[in-house]
Amino acid sequence: MTAARKIILLHGGLLALLFVLQFVLPAYHHGNLARIMVLASYAIGYNILFGYTGLLSLGHALFFAAGMYGMGLSIQHLGASPATAMLAGIVVGALVSVVLGLLALRTVGVAFMIVTLMFAQAGYLTALYFVDWTRGDEGFVIQQAQRILWGIDLSDATNRYFAAYGLFAACLLISLWLVRHPFGKTLIAIRENEERVRMLGYDIWAHKLAAVVISGTISAAAGAAYGLLFGYVGASFAAVPHSILPLLYVLLGGAGTVLGPFIGTLFMFYLIDLSSGITTAHMLIAGVALVLLTLFAPQGLVGELRRRVWRWLP
Repeated sequence: MTAARKIILLHGGLLALLFVLQFVLPAYHHGNLARIMVLASYAIGYNILFGYTGLLSLGHALFFAAGMYGMGLSIQHLGASPATAMLAGIVVGALVSVVLGLLALRTVGVAFMIVTLMFAQAGYLTALYFVDWTRGDEGFVIQQAQRILWGIDLSDATNRYFAAYGLFAACLLISLWLVRHPFGKTLIAIRENEERVRMLGYDIWAHKLAAVVISGTISAAAGAAYGLLFGYVGASFAAVPHSILPLLYVLLGGAGTVLGPFIGTLFMFYLIDLSSGITTAHMLIAGVALVLLTLFAPQGLVGELRRRVWRWLP
């Protein structure tokens, strides 16, 4: 069997499994998996920038929150329909990513990381400052009547699951297509040896900017979907911890792998969920798990699987 067919069967099998799980999971895990799929979409966006392009960002919460607020404020203050609000969230996230990319890509290395963190913190403080619109840390709830898309009530557990599934499937397939496309292969080459790629005549800056915009737009779509599906928009989603989470997801699952963001999100979500029932220091347990993984599986769960067993994994 060719590597291409194996890749199609593996990723198609995952999507088929997630589709079937909708009908068999108990209510608690059913809701958890819907949330995991949205957060995994966020991690997929982050992975395009960090895992495939090699740009470490600490400001991705800015894109997630831009999508969430673009969607939420459109519904709350402009009376937009869910479809229009989702589009608004994605457009706002794309515009924010263009602006941040144009400014942050003037720096490299650690400076890039710090600049993205500064912009994200500025976005968080902006959400707190315009409290009359955003309600600050308190946030605001999107009512059930405002979450009916084309006659489908997205507050219903089944509809919410399928909406999250659709978003995740789209992001997964986009990521898979991208990394097998010449553009994606160029991003990987930039990550591995930027100077050699420049010597070959590629426009490094344009490719990096495109990576920032694609990554930010996918993250914004995840943020808009999260607010719409779970009915809440708040400034806490723009805070620094929500920039760290996708990094943890990607590191745990395997940076530069298509399935890594989903596996990492699933692992970290349930690790925090289970450990929080034991101790209030649940993030300490998550930190220990990350340290152990760094020591014994430095390429992440899927990355180690690719290194040791399935070398054809994208």
